Amino acid sequence: MANAGAPPRGSEAGFGVYVHWPFCLAKCPYCDFNSHVRHEAVDEARHRDALIREIEHRAALAGPRIVDSIFFGGGTPSLMSARTVGAAIEAIAASFSLAPDAEITLEANPTSVEAGRFRGFRAAGVNRVSIGVQALHDADLAALGRRHSAAEALEALEIARKNFERFSFDLIYARPGQALASWRAELERALSHAGGHLSLYQLTIEPGTMFERLRDAGRLELPSPDLSRDFFDATQEIMEKAGLPAYEVSNHAAPGEESRHNLVYWRSGEWAGVGPGAHGRLILAGARRAQAVERDPAVWLDLVERDGHGLVEDVALTREEQGDEFLLMGLRLAEGVEIARFEAAAGRSLDARRVETLRAEGMIEVTAQGRLKVAPQGFPLLDAVVADLAA
Repeated sequence: MANAGAPPRGSEAGFGVYVHWPFCLAKCPYCDFNSHVRHEAVDEARHRDALIREIEHRAALAGPRIVDSIFFGGGTPSLMSARTVGAAIEAIAASFSLAPDAEITLEANPTSVEAGRFRGFRAAGVNRVSIGVQALHDADLAALGRRHSAAEALEALEIARKNFERFSFDLIYARPGQALASWRAELERALSHAGGHLSLYQLTIEPGTMFERLRDAGRLELPSPDLSRDFFDATQEIMEKAGLPAYEVSNHAAPGEESRHNLVYWRSGEWAGVGPGAHGRLILAGARRAQAVERDPAVWLDLVERDGHGLVEDVALTREEQGDEFLLMGLRLAEGVEIARFEAAAGRSLDARRVETLRAEGMIEVTAQGRLKVAPQGFPLLDAVVADLAA
């Protein structure tokens, strides 16, 4: 059995399982995630059975592992029943080996109906929720395509506080037409309702979204680059003062409250991805493999029922790809990356001249302990810094 004996943790960065639930009540205009709106009822029993089969498949593929974290993402996982969430957790515990202190997170939307399910999710084994608040102004919520009000969001946060040891929520800033002073006031208000973690995302226009079409048609008023930088700087200032500094470019936490599951990604750990559109990274036979699951929920369901899994991509990453991915993910963190780990992954050293140029420009720092970090003034230009180092 996969959980017999003393299974390894997989890597120093930990091992996680990501479970994707692809269904939403509506498609938000900024979202490019694998989410689908269904006007007919979802056959949850079939999807539950398929998730369990796919979990069992990944466990057989990965071999014995201790699972440090589970993350239910989407889509809108809080549309699942507590029974389905509990069944997935039980399947993971039975197929792998679940650490006694495993972090088990579920993303939720703060409608009153979904918030009422929190007690059921807690009983099923979830010990952390991440709530998609996105804004605390009703007009902005409507513009973002959200189906809840600010009052419902605050109510959901209070229910989360009563039911979970840990909770987080998301906000989007630099929204169309938003004033900097308004964001400062909104963020201060959000902090009065926060626990130990906040995810604060600067609005980006993703390909294929409604917001991209509106922008291209000249119907979306976005902040200038200078104003966008002001939004970012104000966010860092307020969160630092509140004792929740950025440990990742868009995520802020009190010490010890960081998302353990997301740290698996950013620290280049291993994780198994199950459900439509999920991605994973597993080290098998000495090779780090990139895995992807069929995105279409109906096709995925047929594949799992026929083959026991929905994997449509399972390829070994080259050393160059591993090095690029290591920098792309790890330099998002305030702690940066270990240069020795990069060299082991990429099979090469960083270009000393590029490193020195970026350091002289104040974009990066190199510590005496052999870590490479993006400097505070470099984070707004993170993509360019990473591209320069990876070249």
